[in-house]
Amino acid sequence: MIHSVMIFNNQGKPRLTTFYSLPVSASIPAQQALVSQVHRLVSERPDGVVCNFLDVDDDRRVVYRHYATLYFAMVVDRGESELGVLDLIQVFVEALDRSFENVCELDLIFHFDEVHHILSEIIQAGLVVETNLQEITHAAKKGVAGFWVGAAAGGGSRRELGWRGRRDFE
Repeated sequence: MIHSVMIFNNQGKPRLTTFYSLPVSASIPAQQALVSQVHRLVSERPDGVVCNFLDVDDDRRVVYRHYATLYFAMVVDRGESELGVLDLIQVFVEALDRSFENVCELDLIFHFDEVHHILSEIIQAGLVVETNLQEITHAAKKGVAGFWVGAAAGGGSRRELGWRGRRDFE
């Protein structure tokens, strides 16, 4: 199971954090402690010299990739395949690249809702649901185009704002 997905920059500022398992998902201080612990562990390691996975504690492991100024990290069970998780990180980065055309840190900051949507197309409740890039990008484009139709009208419920769920597009 995937316990959390994190993207942070070289200085340790989180750009995306998603937690799927208790007790970490229930406590903000526990989340912040995990993000700082993962950043400290990962940033001390030289790129290209050591492997991309390391142990956080007795039952969790961090699998990460460093792209330019961003670290993509996933905290997983020890039973997960590290190479499978590395491949999943690659799929996530490629999906972001297709959506933003050469994704950068500013894309993650200003389009965080779209980034979360792409991640939710890949992982839900800590389990991988999709790895096909065409399916992920197609669903993300449909979702971004139709989820908040009329949101500029201001106020009101989701139906009043023109909220349409996934079933409306299939």
